[in-house]
Amino acid sequence: MAFQKAVKGTILVGGGALATVLGLSQFAHYRRKQMNLAYVKAADCISEPVNREPPSREAQLLTLQNTSEFDILVIGGGATGSGCALDAVTRGLKTALVERDDFSSGTSSRSTKLIHGGVRYLQKAIMKLDIEQYRMVKEALHERANLLEIAPHLSAPLPIMLPVYKWWQLPYYWVGIKLYDLVAGSNCLKSSYVLSKSRALEHFPMLQKDKLVGAIVYYDGQHNDARMNLAIALTAARYGAATANYMEVVSLLKKTDPQTGKVRVSGARCKDVLTGQEFDVRAKCVINATGPFTDSVRKMDDKDAAAICQPSAGVHIVMPGYYSPESMGLLDPATSDGRVIFFLPWQKMTIAGTTDTPTDVTHHPIPSEEDINFILNEV
Repeated sequence: MAFQKAVKGTILVGGGALATVLGLSQFAHYRRKQMNLAYVKAADCISEPVNREPPSREAQLLTLQNTSEFDILVIGGGATGSGCALDAVTRGLKTALVERDDFSSGTSSRSTKLIHGGVRYLQKAIMKLDIEQYRMVKEALHERANLLEIAPHLSAPLPIMLPVYKWWQLPYYWVGIKLYDLVAGSNCLKSSYVLSKSRALEHFPMLQKDKLVGAIVYYDGQHNDARMNLAIALTAARYGAATANYMEVVSLLKKTDPQTGKVRVSGARCKDVLTGQEFDVRAKCVINATGPFTDSVRKMDDKDAAAICQPSAGVHIVMPGYYSPESMGLLDPATSDGRVIFFLPWQKMTIAGTTDTPTDVTHHPIPSEEDINFILNEV
């Protein structure tokens, strides 16, 4: 069981933020190293929800206050934190989940709305003979198929058009996209195909007509990330996890382990943002799944801890729906500075993005004028 080995005396960091920073192989080593520190025994797995309807927030707060000790306390109600809580509670662990804002209010609701293996990552894997990049693409394509199967009401295949402006690029991109289909294997959504110049302009009439030679269409998945995050958190609550939003962790609780004599983390002091009430939530294991705020929670444990998270900002802008057809997206593979930009239909509008620039961690990030102008100029 994944949660039978858990952390005592330190904090297990949620993979969403850390895996991106360290890289997959480093993160896997880091996670194995951390997961071997201690042991939390799980009860029998739970196969049926214990609550037909999720309990009210007031009932959840009472559970948080009145439970003497949880097995797992998850800090952060994004996709990673909610997933940890659901995984833990369905394995029979007594689980708590607290979120400072609302569920999915941060990174987990601000993606490009795609579930994809990453065409660009596959290109890097081939060009640099990087087996880790290839494995990441392979795993992501497997997860894409999984999401499309388990949440068809929140996910759907989406054709994406790749415009080609030079004749020699047509076979180059075609081979690359076919390799993408090949890596997906049985999880390939639909075979990619070539579009003529006239057909491409039917879908996107605002393309540069004089330079366009054709286009290639491949399939990836589109996904409602915010609703999926909420569904996971609600499911965890139905299975018995004590989940509460607008609960801020203000400090970590510690105690001395009688067996080892070492001081270890034993829970968190939580504050109800809506009322100002504070109380302690004790747990055998604390999971830090706070995304870009990873280091702020780590420093509650050790104020001298070195930062491990380098935050970056990915900006999207929302444009009128006529910039893209309702059933097809567009990938610009070569922007003026070498980045890629997607133009994707989303709820009668068009999402354009994304950028990738270093930034400071803030509760309410604001896109810079430079990033907005970059996307508009590419449009």
